[in-house]
This record gives sequence, C-alpha cells and structure tokens, in this order.
Amino acid sequence: VQLIESGGGLVQAGDTLRLSCAASGGTFSANAMGWFRQAPGKEREFVAAINWSGSITNYGDSVKGRFTISRDNAKNTVYLQMNSLKSEDTAVYYCAADPRDPVRANFDGIEYAYWGQGTQVTVSS
Repeated sequence: VQLIESGGGLVQAGDTLRLSCAASGGTFSANAMGWFRQAPGKEREFVAAINWSGSITNYGDSVKGRFTISRDNAKNTVYLQMNSLKSEDTAVYYCAADPRDPVRANFDGIEYAYWGQGTQVTVSS
C-alpha cells in the first residue's frame, strides 16, 4: 500500500486545515487508517485513527474536539479535518495504514504497517 499525504501548509492560530491521504496498491477498505505527527525534537504522537468502515474513531487527547478523521472508501482516501489550530499542532503529519486489525482504530503506531512520507503543518501564533 502506498500512501501520499497532501494539504499541509502554513496557517495562523485559529485557522482550519484539511489533510488528505490517498492510498493505492491495495484494498483500502481492508485497512484501518491513522494519522500521526512528529514535531522537531519530539517523539511521534498519535493524532487520530479510524477503522475500516468509519464506525470507530479514536483521537489523541491533545486534538479531541478540534480534529476529525474521516474516510471515503470509494475514493481510497482518508481525511483529517483540523479546526482551531494551535502553534503546538506544528509538526509533520503522517498517514498510516493498519491491515492487520482493520476492525479497530489503533492508537499505537507499531500496529501500522504502511506509512506515507508526511506533510508539514506549520501554525504561526
């Protein structure tokens, strides 16, 4: 499975941004999908995950109530809607696919077998 993220950029605090992750080379609906991020000098952080059907979602504590993950299996794409952005949301955002447990929406990155190259999100205060 190949994953390509898009939609990152430079925004101001309080703005919104929507990231997209297009998948190819596999059966998209057979994967749970997740978003992770990594800021300079920090460990990778779980952001959000969604199971294969979209019926289960999980969020990291720092983004709950502000970010929304969704997917369109017909378009082989997963989205991350980011509202009320803060400077601490600045990071490289990675999309990942979990083919081994598509029923859940795992928060542990070790469960994800495929990763995109990442897209930079910078929030200025």
